Amino acid sequence: MESAKAKHETKVWSPHIWLGCDLFAWLRLLWLGRFAFGWRQAHLLPLGTIFALVHTFLRYAQQGLYGQRLRESSIAEPPIFILGHWRSGTTLLHELLVLDPRHSFPNTYQCFDPAHFLISESFIRKYFNWILPSQRMMDNMPVGWGRPQEEEFALALLGQPSPYNTIAFPNRGWLDAEAMNLDGLPKWQKANWKRAFLRFLKEISLRDPRRLVLKSPPNTCRIPTLLEMFPDARFIHIVRDPIAVYPSTVNLWKKMYLAHGLHKPAFEGLENRVFKTYLEVHRRFEETRALIRSDRFHELRYEDLVRDPVNEMSKLYAKLDLGGFENVRPDLERYLAKNADYERNKFQPSSEQLAEITSRLGEVMRQYGYLNVPLRAAS
Repeated sequence: MESAKAKHETKVWSPHIWLGCDLFAWLRLLWLGRFAFGWRQAHLLPLGTIFALVHTFLRYAQQGLYGQRLRESSIAEPPIFILGHWRSGTTLLHELLVLDPRHSFPNTYQCFDPAHFLISESFIRKYFNWILPSQRMMDNMPVGWGRPQEEEFALALLGQPSPYNTIAFPNRGWLDAEAMNLDGLPKWQKANWKRAFLRFLKEISLRDPRRLVLKSPPNTCRIPTLLEMFPDARFIHIVRDPIAVYPSTVNLWKKMYLAHGLHKPAFEGLENRVFKTYLEVHRRFEETRALIRSDRFHELRYEDLVRDPVNEMSKLYAKLDLGGFENVRPDLERYLAKNADYERNKFQPSSEQLAEITSRLGEVMRQYGYLNVPLRAAS
């Protein structure tokens, strides 16, 4: 599957995400990957260790300054969780929901430097915007320290089990696969994950107490645990035509492995892994979606959101009883006008690839009404 435009194949420079690990996370990551550094990435071993020591020192400094306040704090309003497979439109939906001035979110700095952002964020955002690329490497979405980000990165950089650790050592297989739904973790490790997640959200809420909107695709598999932690949370599930999702997801992981891998990726078995993971995410979601109260759950299709975003967001607000949509509408319309020329990546699967996608993901396509849609280029 080839991108329709050559510029989408151009590597966009980005700082290594693993330089945000504290020492405990760094050592765990190295152990998971069995220190399998490539020679071109070998300099990241001493560099990452130095950064990890600095992050650990600042982490304890932050704990000394804010520890008591965090222990006494709480999350004022139940979060809104955006669920969906990678490349299904979760980022777009996240961007639209946080236009609401009543909503907060984990930003890029908080997720990529999670150990001490309460004491360091203002300095880094003021003086170090230049180290970020202007747009994400897997698509054309803009990048910035203050923009919404996936909290899954923060959990990985805090040393918690996360499938995102695979990005560091992709040739070693799907690392921390049991962390997708958390059921395979030992009880002590799952309890640590929950504590780390809650603490991270409390740190964000300490600075900004508005309702959190959270977006991480692995959460699609974690509904039981999320409901244990936040019984009154709202959930939004977004789906997209697998003919678009599959090649875009393969492209995502290739770009991430190349930019942030600690060895040269071979991509062996990647396509099959994407197929298997897609079906596992779908199966787990279908098994657990009934746990969510109907008035706290909304489902929509990416294609409908792109075609008529104002109407789809209005329906979402009504279903989840969020209220105040008419107050958000002007900001939403300005955002849409500003981004009217946004250009999505386009991929052209071959006829053989289209047949394989339809064969392997036909169950999902049928469920969401995509099986009878004319086969076309994914975008």
